[in-house]
Amino acid sequence: MKIGIMQPYLFPYIGYFQMINAVDMFVFYDDVQFIKGGWINRNRILINGAAKYLTMPLIKSSPNKLINETEIDSQARGFKKIIKTIEMTYKKAPYFMETFDIVHGVLGKQYGSIAEMAMESVKQCARYLEMNTKLYKSSEHFPETKGLGKAARLQAICKRLDADVYINAIGGQELYSKEDFARQAIELYFIKSLPIEYKQFGNEFVPWLSIIDVLMFNSKEKINEMLNKFELA
Repeated sequence: MKIGIMQPYLFPYIGYFQMINAVDMFVFYDDVQFIKGGWINRNRILINGAAKYLTMPLIKSSPNKLINETEIDSQARGFKKIIKTIEMTYKKAPYFMETFDIVHGVLGKQYGSIAEMAMESVKQCARYLEMNTKLYKSSEHFPETKGLGKAARLQAICKRLDADVYINAIGGQELYSKEDFARQAIELYFIKSLPIEYKQFGNEFVPWLSIIDVLMFNSKEKINEMLNKFELA
């Protein structure tokens, strides 16, 4: 059985979904430290032909808090502008209606934390793409692993789910050892996205934007082809 484990990101880029598609089980790592300046509460969309950040405002975000302890600032000036910005930017995109229903459905709800919103964004996109991977939440399903070292906790979660293959993001090559995982009878692989390109309003293509951009311009069938454009190292 194959497993992937990642922090919840808000409408992440397609590589995140490639990992989900490559495994049988996926764990949202929601009870680890919040990373300021990362992808947990923001992503990039196409505005006037260029990549621009959309950032969900938070209340006193800090690396001293866990992701599932970090609250959304729904009273902030930028909060209400996010949905409108997405609507105005993509209203002429070929798959606007289907995608905007997802975006509005996610961003229009109330959440206790940014973790909940980010997880919901991934779940709704995965449901739309008819992905069958089983989804788990580390704080809910594996609380007893909290406090272990980085690699040890990942290995413990793998064992809990009887997974013998663990797929990590490519950046994990600097953090985790295949030999270390092999000693626990777990094969470790790193997923690397291959180049993906599609038409964006006839502009010069801007890669690796939020899944929102991918959904706006491509059919489900086309996106499912993109989900397999990766290699394992």
